[in-house]
Amino acid sequence: MPRAQVYADILRRLLRSGAKQRAEKVLGKLRSADAADVLDRVAPAERRPMLDLLFAAGRAGSVMKELPEERLGEVLALVDDERLTGLVAKLATDDAAWFVERLPEERRERLLGALDPRARGDIERILRYPAGTAGSVMNTRVFALPASATAQEAIDRLRARDAEEADSIYYLYVVDTDGRLGGVVAVRRLVAARPDRPVGELAMADPLAVLASSTAEEAARLVARYNLLAVPVVDEDRRLLGIITVDDIIDVIQEQATQALYGLAGLSEDDRIFSPILTSFRKRLPWMVLNLFTAFLAAWVVGLFSASIAQVVALATFMPIVAGMGGNCGMQALTVVTRGVALGEMELISGLRTIAKELAVSLGIGACTGLVTAAVASLWTGQPMIGLVLFLAMVINLSIAGFSGAAIPLFLRAIKRDPALGGTVMLTTFTDCIGYGAFLGIATLLLRYLT
Repeated sequence: MPRAQVYADILRRLLRSGAKQRAEKVLGKLRSADAADVLDRVAPAERRPMLDLLFAAGRAGSVMKELPEERLGEVLALVDDERLTGLVAKLATDDAAWFVERLPEERRERLLGALDPRARGDIERILRYPAGTAGSVMNTRVFALPASATAQEAIDRLRARDAEEADSIYYLYVVDTDGRLGGVVAVRRLVAARPDRPVGELAMADPLAVLASSTAEEAARLVARYNLLAVPVVDEDRRLLGIITVDDIIDVIQEQATQALYGLAGLSEDDRIFSPILTSFRKRLPWMVLNLFTAFLAAWVVGLFSASIAQVVALATFMPIVAGMGGNCGMQALTVVTRGVALGEMELISGLRTIAKELAVSLGIGACTGLVTAAVASLWTGQPMIGLVLFLAMVINLSIAGFSGAAIPLFLRAIKRDPALGGTVMLTTFTDCIGYGAFLGIATLLLRYLT
């Protein structure tokens, strides 16, 4: 039995028996992610007392942040406006905006109206940025001081912050009188410096930063490439707007990986393990219908050569081998190139080189696997010409598969579409139709030698 289910059963029994203090101790031992798993597994009627315990312990925000989005809406509906307003007011602005964005519009306006003007302004500023941009995930509470401030003044400012906010401060950002980013100082260097030394002397000038209008993936690439714990977010005039910390970057990377994985399978990100049956059905059916049409297209190609198949029945035996090997080879190229596009590793020139490289690799693989297939087919059927047809078809199909697998994500990126979404469907269409067409077409040309 899963660990979360065990704790869910224990908490259920404790709350039913009225042992709230013991339930509070059990819940207090769980990390936020584990507590969210427990909250996700219990019945709706049992969530309210658990939420009361989490609010009493000041952990409701961190636990609800870990809930699946399809469950979060149900949980937020159990929290009254006053309690939710108090929760949002204490959160970092990026987390507060994340919660507010997931509320129904009427309740969202009601909650924002209950916040103090500064908190409301910070949240609304984040909500104005499109989803997926650096501005939409930044925290506007930044530890920033002018260059003339001393190290001791900076430490005093840091100590004045509440403990939860101070835990997420990794750098001091040095700004000018207009709020423009001029430098960055690691907190550990700040602590080791002389108390009277100006922070401007400690700062590393011209620090890396990301525009608020850039994608969150761009911020993730900076963090991963330069081993940063946080990256500042600036506007076009380099005024400091906020920061994106490494925990938010992990969320971005996880979401990006999920999006790529789901896209390759033709799935929506909303389709999760605990999604309702009807939701999963609606999300998957359109892609399956599209796949069905591509299957009919492949069947049409096969139908063009039905006379050849009728004369040489052995051809039908080997058709799945050619198409299947082409699909596998194409998926390898598609996966490698989609990852490169997602990580921003390729520009136009490198993209063309990648296509040429994948074509060469696939050509070599097609030749090797084609020779093995030809040998097996020749021994199996006693007809060397079938082996020759298979060899030529494998070389052609795998070469086209490698080329298509590399070119499709680059083409989708060029037309501003997600390289992962729909790439598999397009690739399957190419490999099936070309695989069947090449194999049966060559067989038809050499039909007199096969019969």
